[in-house]
Amino acid sequence: MARQYRLVLLVALLLVLAYVAYVSLRPAGVGSTVANANNAFVPLAVENPALRLDLLANLKKLTYTGSQRNIFSATPPPPPPKPAAAAVVPAGPVIAPPPPPLVIPATFFGYVADAQTGTKRAFFNSGDDVFVLGIGDILLGRFRLLQIGNNNAELEETASGRRATMTLEEPGPS
Repeated sequence: MARQYRLVLLVALLLVLAYVAYVSLRPAGVGSTVANANNAFVPLAVENPALRLDLLANLKKLTYTGSQRNIFSATPPPPPPKPAAAAVVPAGPVIAPPPPPLVIPATFFGYVADAQTGTKRAFFNSGDDVFVLGIGDILLGRFRLLQIGNNNAELEETASGRRATMTLEEPGPS
């Protein structure tokens, strides 16, 4: 019985395969697509389709006034002629402007002094970070603490040697 069942199943699968092959490999009907294309065509409403020779003559008279560069060539265009400039002689030595003042992206908000040794440590904050530095320590990888006073701290930028003095800032109410 099982052998007969397998044979029936094989015949049914072969019939399904033959139908799928026939549907996918048969030529498509050309007549229906051509008829649809003809129904969609609408000609343009042109009063007089004659060629306008007067407009073409005006275009022939037009002259190009651009850079005269060949747009089909990959070579760069020639440089424009330089205007003749009068010789300018500086009146004296040119003085470079002074560098901008040193801006330290931190706030000096306090210090502490050790009673036994007398060493001072300063407190700085930059955003949410708090730094505790002694004299000679580096702040933010760029500024060396040189001196701690009662109301100020002196820092030096390690790259340029410029100095800045920061005044003590009281923290605001929280």
